Amino acid sequence: MALVDTHAHVHGERFDEDRAAMLARAHAAGVDRIVTVGCDLEDTRRALDVAAEFALYATVGIHPHEAKDAPDDVAAAFDALRAASPARVVAVGETGLDYYYNHSPADDQRRVLRAQIAYAGDRGLPVVFHQRDAFDDFVAVLREVWDRSAMRGVIHCFTGDTAQARTFVDEFGMLLGIGGVVTFKTAQPLRDAVGAVGLASLVMETDCPYLAPIPYRGQRNEPAFVVQSAQKVAEVLGTGVDDVIATTTVNAERLFSLP
Repeated sequence: MALVDTHAHVHGERFDEDRAAMLARAHAAGVDRIVTVGCDLEDTRRALDVAAEFALYATVGIHPHEAKDAPDDVAAAFDALRAASPARVVAVGETGLDYYYNHSPADDQRRVLRAQIAYAGDRGLPVVFHQRDAFDDFVAVLREVWDRSAMRGVIHCFTGDTAQARTFVDEFGMLLGIGGVVTFKTAQPLRDAVGAVGLASLVMETDCPYLAPIPYRGQRNEPAFVVQSAQKVAEVLGTGVDDVIATTTVNAERLFSLP
């Protein structure tokens, strides 16, 4: 049975020394599909190149940290990147709001978020969202522009509580991306949220090279480690890891229209 790592950054420079070997370890662990996620125009170009070379999936996106440097015409920039690459683009993002670091002004973050949601809606693509310490503003934007009847999305690296999980799932029809944080001792509110929404609302991810699960915490994360997060989700839900893998894989296939 195969897992999908729905959010990785395997095109990043921290994998330059051993990318092929790392991907071989992922396949050996049962991770047969990986979505490598763009964070600005140049990073997206690199994601597309690596996805094309290694038969992965990619996204086109501008992270909220980079919103201040986003082009005026986001749609034209994304279309140009996609036209120049044979890689399979399965989503827009990651995009969202991040008020923890505030690397870009909040107005720029909201403008670029709206532009990427509009692009996704026009092109029939799902959206990969990043939200940190910006829940109220993020939800306010979604209430303005999100059409749950026609659009699909995932809250990547979800680490919120049950109330936030319910809002994203019940009001907006989102999936929640669950990664290594679910294994951390301090993450009981996240585990409670996972239990509240259940498998039907989850996909698995690593966000590698960041946030390696226990017992690899502190090391460089990689797609093979998503298995540990799936095992913890199974423990939380009182089910078998095969059930977690099967259901989250189907959820990922539907989200990204994977074959």
